[in-house]
Amino acid sequence: MITADFAILPVGIGNTECKEFVAKAVQAIKDSGLNYQLTGMGTQIEADNYAQLYDAIAKAQEAVFTAGTDRVYTVIKVDDRRDLENRTLDAKVKTVDDILE
Repeated sequence: MITADFAILPVGIGNTECKEFVAKAVQAIKDSGLNYQLTGMGTQIEADNYAQLYDAIAKAQEAVFTAGTDRVYTVIKVDDRRDLENRTLDAKVKTVDDILE
């Protein structure tokens, strides 16, 4: 299981509001069929392999271009853990929640 946290930012759109661009990117991720979680600072996604992961992010980035910008800045953080099975986003959070209880 590969998990990633990413943010795609439109550059040069003339104002600070980017919710329409975010919505287009998230719709592309949703259309990928991969599990994802939208957060206030980016999107987290789960994939079985790099091809799925990068394809979904590339489509999200392309959706932002299609929404009306000529430049995007994308930040991607990837966690590829192979010593444990099913290290989903929820499982990672649960591990910490269990410690806190």
